[in-house]
Amino acid sequence: MWGAFMTRLFYPAAWRSDVVEDLFGLPISDPYRWLEDSDDARVRDWTAAQDRLFRACRAGWRERRSWASLVDQVSSFGVSEPPMARGPFMFLAEQLREDEQRRLLVVDTEGNRRVLVDPAEIDSSGHTGLYAWWPSREGERVAVQMEVAEQPGSDITVLDARTGETVDGPLPRARNTSLAWLPGGDAFYYVSRVPDEELAPDDMRPQRRVRLHRIGSPWQADTVVFGGDDAPDHYYGLTVSADGRYLAITAMAGLTSHNDVYVAELTDPEAPRLTKVVDGHTTGARVLPRFFADGDLLLVTDHQAPCGRVCVAHRHDTGPAAWRELVAEDPRAPLDECLVLDDPALPRPLLLVARTRHGASVLTVHDLASGRPLTDLPLPGAGVVSSLRTNIPHGRHAWFSYCDATTPPTIYRYDATSGRTKQETGATTAGHTPEIRSGSVRYHAGDGTEITLFLFTPAEEHRSPRPTLLYGYGSFGMPMRPWFLPMAAAWVGAGGTYAVACVRGGGEEGQHWHDAGRGPHKHRAVSDLNDAATWLIDTGRTTRDQLAIHGQSAGGLLVTAAATQRPDLYAAVVAEGPLCDMVRYEHFGLGCTWTDEFGTASQPEHLRWLLGYSPYHNVTPGGSYPAFLLTGAVTDLQTGEAHVTKMCAALQHATSGDRPILMRREPDTAHAAFPASKERALIADILTFAGKHTGLSPEKTTTRLHRTDEGPRRDGLVREP
Repeated sequence: MWGAFMTRLFYPAAWRSDVVEDLFGLPISDPYRWLEDSDDARVRDWTAAQDRLFRACRAGWRERRSWASLVDQVSSFGVSEPPMARGPFMFLAEQLREDEQRRLLVVDTEGNRRVLVDPAEIDSSGHTGLYAWWPSREGERVAVQMEVAEQPGSDITVLDARTGETVDGPLPRARNTSLAWLPGGDAFYYVSRVPDEELAPDDMRPQRRVRLHRIGSPWQADTVVFGGDDAPDHYYGLTVSADGRYLAITAMAGLTSHNDVYVAELTDPEAPRLTKVVDGHTTGARVLPRFFADGDLLLVTDHQAPCGRVCVAHRHDTGPAAWRELVAEDPRAPLDECLVLDDPALPRPLLLVARTRHGASVLTVHDLASGRPLTDLPLPGAGVVSSLRTNIPHGRHAWFSYCDATTPPTIYRYDATSGRTKQETGATTAGHTPEIRSGSVRYHAGDGTEITLFLFTPAEEHRSPRPTLLYGYGSFGMPMRPWFLPMAAAWVGAGGTYAVACVRGGGEEGQHWHDAGRGPHKHRAVSDLNDAATWLIDTGRTTRDQLAIHGQSAGGLLVTAAATQRPDLYAAVVAEGPLCDMVRYEHFGLGCTWTDEFGTASQPEHLRWLLGYSPYHNVTPGGSYPAFLLTGAVTDLQTGEAHVTKMCAALQHATSGDRPILMRREPDTAHAAFPASKERALIADILTFAGKHTGLSPEKTTTRLHRTDEGPRRDGLVREP
């Protein structure tokens, strides 16, 4: 292991201040609070020294080139999301191997493809990316949003779909917006932030408003139709009925587990009279509305159904007691999404429902009027279906993305008239992947709860123990699935085991699984990951010297908390953009909107929860810690960059071992969005680091790679009438 080959590193000196904050009678030491000020010259000097240390260490990673080559081989490109079909056009995003960012294409009925937006023509550096796009119902116009690294802007521009010319915009401050067109393509509702000059300099709350914009009018004239000073932390989702007569708004206070729903008849789009039809505090549930042709509502909800169900309600109904259940909950198969197919050419309107059973997706077709199941759609394998889309306003086809451990995202189309499903040609460019054996097991947590663990191993004859990379997330109800991941494919291709623990706090078993690992129960997610590690070791699949853990964002919180509680279990830890200081996370980035998930240090009971697992506060001086690689953007508008710097300083000061504590910072990138070449470089660094400390070498593997398809074609994804 590392200590046998290298003496302890000399880390850049970090001043330890005597800051101790008294919170509800608890003295909270914070010796590295000064690192929160990125404009301080001392912080700039210290982080620059850490950058030099990382580059010096990376220069000695002999196998990094081999890992980078393997990552490049297993990466696939092309179209990974289903198209948006509007009027005579289909809109889709494509990213080829040489592209740093996705390009927006439009395809006509003859299959002719044109590039509407190419970020490379806007910014040759690759730091400007295509963030979102919303075609009008008729397909003649498309609203496009670009994102520049970690800048807080994100303007909306409206393009002519036939010519690509700009017809309106830019509309500013629309980061993380929702947008809904009115019929005719001359106006839309959208969400934008209050101008900075109207806010306090340190106000990081969303401060969003729903506005109506008319094409050709200056954005300063856009009417605010919803939102106000009494809801500074609210997020809004927008839906307009197919005929343009009704507007629905979902309102959520931060990233909570419940939301309100408001509905209005658009007799005057400038002043919709919104009625609250769902009170989130009363239901304690998520409710996502969609309009039927008659203006009534299709509701996807977890109200009295932790795994989700589909209901129907009159638009004036104000309580769940009046809802009619259309598709009941399946307690063993959480509901992912659903889609209405109501083209007049169909014998009857249909509802397509996607669920996940034992980690694999299931697609079922139902009668829309009664909810009665009609048939199951065959899928290519035991993989993951996502992003159901159809024609607007009336659908006959349903497009979806499918992937599994060895299959990159691939686009399929279901024709509700013929009942056939087929793969779209030309959607994915060729990559090479190893033969992967994919499966799942159930292990017991310390309190006896059974937890799913996905395992990806080489398909060759089983050999144990293997170097293992264990991944987890466990927050915000986000479910883990057996997705195709270039990192996993490369790790398995080198002969290792890649594991994903479906710890509590995620959504793998529905809302109750989320509730079991958030707020006062967040510690369960941490112990669940450590229990997964213990199971892998006890069953002989790996050893402590061969086990690394990896997490991103809230998953970075999970792995750093797990490692500070049980440093003896791991050889290495990789945390991307993590949360580490859980006492002050609300002061950084968007942390103030996540209190429903984690709690708030402004309440004494919550503070005790947070201190129980906060990685930064649980670093023990003199502890022998695993090798740590903490990565993040130089400027991180979501989690804040101080988590990485403070945790790095605390670990470097505390560790008594000789395994390295390193910080990798990336300039001109976002929290979780990189130009393609930088993303591949980050993956190569992570795999090299994890492989070095677990004994996995891509140069020693005998695993063979195979092509994932026959290469790109230009005759696919034709817009059929």
